Amino acid sequence: MTQYDNSYKLLFSHPEMVRDLLLGFVHEPWVAELDFSTLETASGSYVADDLRDRQDDIVWRLRFKGDWLYLYILLEFQSSVDRYMAVRLLTYLGLLYQDLIKQKRFTPSGKLPPVLPIVLYNGKQRWQAALSLSDLIDVPPGKLQNYMPGLNYLLLDEGAIDESGPLALRNLSAALFSLEKSQNTANMTQIVTALIDWLAAPAQDSLRRAFAVWMRRVLLPGRMPGVTMPEMGDLLEVKTMLAETVVEWTQQWKQQGLLEGRIEGNIQGKIEGKIEGKIEGKIESLVDVLTRLLAKRFGPLSPDISRRLHAATAEQLELWTDRILDAPTMAAIFAEH
Repeated sequence: MTQYDNSYKLLFSHPEMVRDLLLGFVHEPWVAELDFSTLETASGSYVADDLRDRQDDIVWRLRFKGDWLYLYILLEFQSSVDRYMAVRLLTYLGLLYQDLIKQKRFTPSGKLPPVLPIVLYNGKQRWQAALSLSDLIDVPPGKLQNYMPGLNYLLLDEGAIDESGPLALRNLSAALFSLEKSQNTANMTQIVTALIDWLAAPAQDSLRRAFAVWMRRVLLPGRMPGVTMPEMGDLLEVKTMLAETVVEWTQQWKQQGLLEGRIEGNIQGKIEGKIEGKIEGKIESLVDVLTRLLAKRFGPLSPDISRRLHAATAEQLELWTDRILDAPTMAAIFAEH
């Protein structure tokens, strides 16, 4: 998890990523008035009473109508949703404001600058926690309501985001989210090719490397279990690796009799009943092969998919086998046509 956090922190340490995050996914009129040329990181150390260091979160600032606006980006990659995220953010923003007071970073009117808290979440479960602190506090009686703390935060739940529009507009954050959702090397290669074109300038070498590092250390190991990842320091190397992996997988499938006739010549005839006593064993063998290849392409199989394989007829197994190479998703293999 730390490696995941650090990889994302490396990507969002580049102003281009923060700019595209706001332009592509914060759909509010004031975003158009931000001066993105002034984006700069805001240094600081935010240490809570329990000594949890918050330096892994990202703080940027940029000009908005002549004054500074701070962006507190909290990277949330837990397996479960934190119900009390609003309480955590209240603590973190309090620490940030204390730091700003120490540095005497006030607005021209002598007040503290505004801060936009952003939670960037990429868990599989959709975010269901309260987006406002007031929703976590029971309704107090009478005028006691006047003394209740308040805080709202902006949630960017990657799994619920439609990144197709911003991606068409050369949005770097949209490309990152699309890579997160990619389930096959063809789609990954398409996005990587676009990133190579978008980040061609020498000044963007660092961001190209950041994408390559994240794909090498985080994305690809999760999509290609068992594949040894070479060292890759640039997106061109990532693209080459993806192409070579497709060739390698195709050769493996051919060797296992899943392409160009071996499956039909060696298994199909026996499954169709020529040798009654061996049909069950051959079906089990085909189920085992399908299980391994499905897991290699799409990740661990759910209990429902495993049950479906073991309950399948010979005709169903043949049909699913024919679809393995070209199907873009697990669902496409089992779709009824």
